[in-house]
Amino acid sequence: LQVLSALKRSKQTLAQCTQDITLFPQTLINVRVPQEFDWEACQLLRAEKQQVEKELQGEGRVLIRASGTEPLVRIMVEARCAQKAEQMAQRLVATFPVREEALSA
Repeated sequence: LQVLSALKRSKQTLAQCTQDITLFPQTLINVRVPQEFDWEACQLLRAEKQQVEKELQGEGRVLIRASGTEPLVRIMVEARCAQKAEQMAQRLVATFPVREEALSA
């Protein structure tokens, strides 16, 4: 309803409002971790995330978040090139100090 309301206010179609949006390929990897694992406290992971964001140079994004329902940390990398997104996501997974297994989603 919010989208419809915004479209009505703008007097534009959804296609017109979204014509400048560029969608990039994404890679999502779920990493199984111990229940108490706090990824934000892991300096190595935070440093690698900053490095990946720097390498993307504004041409993509990185999202790391804990699952709200499972003992998982979800890593999503979006980049112009699917192969680059996959490689960067794998780099982030490799920095986890403790993990049970990585599950691609």
